[in-house]
Amino acid sequence: MRTATLPSASPLARLTAALVSALLVAATVAVGGSASPALAAGDGDVTWGVRTAANQNGADRQNFGYRIAPGGTITDAIVVGNHAATPITLDVYAADGFTTSSGQLDVAKRDAKAVAVGAWTALRDHTVTIAPGGAVEVPFTVTVPKDATPGDYAGGILTSLPHAAQENGISVDRRLGIRMHLRVDGKLAPAVAVEKMRVDYTGTLNPFGTGDATVTYTVRNTGNVRLSAGQTVALSGPFGWFPVEAGTVTAVPELLPGESWSVSVPVRGVIPAFWLTAKAVLSPKLPAVTGSTPGVDGVAAEAGALAVPWPLLVLLLVIAAAVVGTVLLLRRRRRSSAEREDERVKKAVEEALKGVEGEPAAGA
Repeated sequence: MRTATLPSASPLARLTAALVSALLVAATVAVGGSASPALAAGDGDVTWGVRTAANQNGADRQNFGYRIAPGGTITDAIVVGNHAATPITLDVYAADGFTTSSGQLDVAKRDAKAVAVGAWTALRDHTVTIAPGGAVEVPFTVTVPKDATPGDYAGGILTSLPHAAQENGISVDRRLGIRMHLRVDGKLAPAVAVEKMRVDYTGTLNPFGTGDATVTYTVRNTGNVRLSAGQTVALSGPFGWFPVEAGTVTAVPELLPGESWSVSVPVRGVIPAFWLTAKAVLSPKLPAVTGSTPGVDGVAAEAGALAVPWPLLVLLLVIAAAVVGTVLLLRRRRRSSAEREDERVKKAVEEALKGVEGEPAAGA
């Protein structure tokens, strides 16, 4: 059984919790699953836990997982236990799921309009009162519409205090629940795409140094099956010259159909070869679900960007200018020297001619 506890906190811990709660829109939620950490929820000395019921659907399950045909129905139950010394009253409701910006599955707030799992799940009781040390089994029925699109959906069965708790003047809604994965039978088409890919290059003042690049793109689950993906990113210059790979790239978390995930990958030691080509390769991974699931091919995408080595070009221009200036200066000096030599020869010839003209003729 997953238990919920809230130990006494020091004034500093309460102040820290209050500030964090304010930044997180004053809401907390824990949804159980196969990879979930220990869960905790409560208000003061009020504690409770939740688990899946043992029935025809299985026992000791980490979460609710079903395969249902369109128009089909399945019945199950969640067990809510009270670990406090006083009775506890809780709200029970179903909600749609979504992937958070941290890559975790979360569920919508109770006042959010449900369109899938939350709308298809009917609970026998929406409020339960549990005696100290007791447990209550709350049955529910999931009915998939006949026109439901085949594929994967996610949500959860939540328990919550009827009134939000007040901590240092901040309203905190404490929820504890179990996630639900639902696959509607039909034609499954897992697919993933890389969108809006671009590469930005930042050079260095060192003419012979390398720069840094950042490759960004969006991964979108374009199919109807939830999936995650491993990924690699590499850069190269023209004709595949000067290849460099990014370090370990964080895998794309499990995305529900239609969801997207933003990726930003830094790449160090990039040689500015005037043009860079970035390539991202995704290796999709499908969850283990009863029944057959079509395979999905890997996806690759490319994007290019200018990577001009401006400091090196400036240095080359300076060197070229110095060479040209030196050549011109030497030519000017040679030309001046030649002109002076011509002038000296000319004067010498003129002096020689004057000497010849002034001599008396022979026999005179």
